[in-house]
Amino acid sequence: MSEILVNKLTGTSTAGSILVTGEGNSTTTNLQQGLTKAWVYCTPSAIGDSHNHSSFTDNGTGDHTLGLTNAMASAVNYTTMTTGFPQPASYNRALTPMGNDKTTTATRYKGGPLHTAGTEDLPGNMFVINGDLA
Repeated sequence: MSEILVNKLTGTSTAGSILVTGEGNSTTTNLQQGLTKAWVYCTPSAIGDSHNHSSFTDNGTGDHTLGLTNAMASAVNYTTMTTGFPQPASYNRALTPMGNDKTTTATRYKGGPLHTAGTEDLPGNMFVINGDLA
């Protein structure tokens, strides 16, 4: 078995673009596009662990804003995936992005009952952000 040890990978034709051949040798994937750009695990009051995360703002019960260390290229063209652990025996709860409050350096989330305007702190919250960095 071979091992390659490097500190930096750079594309030959475009420095910031490296293609990886997929399974079956029929397709390629851009390595940079496929990487998660930010992720956070938190409770309503504290960050447990994170990557590319700079701040956590508690806007009120079940309403939080996460700041990013490195900005996204566009406030519109990045995706977020969220999930939250509800209180024991509390079902129909979710953590949802508030799309109108998404910028290149921060995104806002609401936790609480599905299909209602109410908010609720969920004990565990997970966020993943994908897209192009600025």
